[in-house]
Amino acid sequence: MQNLKWLIGACIFCIALPSQAALQIFACEPEWASLSETLGGDKVKVYSATTAKQDVHRIQARPSLIAKMRRADLVVCTGAELETGWLPLLLQRASNRKVQPGQPGYFMAAEQVERLDIPHVVDRSMGDVHAGGNPHVHLDPHRVAEIARHLAERLAQIDSANAGFYQSRLADFEQHWQAAIESWQQKSEALKGLPVVVHHKDWRYLLDWLGMKEIATLEPKPGLPPNASHLARLKKQMEEQRAAMILRSAYQDNRPSEWLADKADIPAVELPYTVGGSDAANDLFGLFDDTLARMLKAIKQ
Repeated sequence: MQNLKWLIGACIFCIALPSQAALQIFACEPEWASLSETLGGDKVKVYSATTAKQDVHRIQARPSLIAKMRRADLVVCTGAELETGWLPLLLQRASNRKVQPGQPGYFMAAEQVERLDIPHVVDRSMGDVHAGGNPHVHLDPHRVAEIARHLAERLAQIDSANAGFYQSRLADFEQHWQAAIESWQQKSEALKGLPVVVHHKDWRYLLDWLGMKEIATLEPKPGLPPNASHLARLKKQMEEQRAAMILRSAYQDNRPSEWLADKADIPAVELPYTVGGSDAANDLFGLFDDTLARMLKAIKQ
């Protein structure tokens, strides 16, 4: 009987022992969810608030997102005002001190790197212009590498018991990522200098990295949908200044780019933009592999 009581008590004690829980990460975008999983491995549990089929500018602060934010140990987002319409509201309503601005649990990727297109003056007449510069930094692999180093440091700061693990994961990522960058740059030589039309200025860092030239946008102003008069002007422009292709993301309306492609006889190319934007873009490596493959296929055609 005594042995039985001891066994029951031991089992209860074992059940009550706290196990080291995985770090809860709230990622605003799929690219940062993927990077967090790569660096965190089985030490983290990552939730992505958005998908590649959504326009991150226009997300609602749903109760389900508030609940996830409330349980987060670390928030990893782009920043630079990309999520300004919903992230501040989520942070306010979640009332989670660990992930508020200025705390270790608050990580904005765009703040870790130099940003392009920082305007000297911003007013409503300019459209959806970000005062902190162009936020779409994840489309430059060199900036992704720099962000990865800062994110690994932040993971180690929050979860110091596993600091060595995160540094090891970072070293492995950096080795494979640098090799991939060299391969991508060799493959992309044929794209250098090519003029392109873009739907929105979310390709700024990709084009800058590849040495391509943006000559027009389907949006008359950033954030404003393409209209008939603007598309007509672009059609006329293409007669004098021909583009190699028209780029759009997986979440953008395909009709404006397809219309202009048909009228100007140039290819319209849908790029994944982020992880999950195509079947092949199932992680950050696949994102760049598929992006380059689609553009190279377009110029061969």
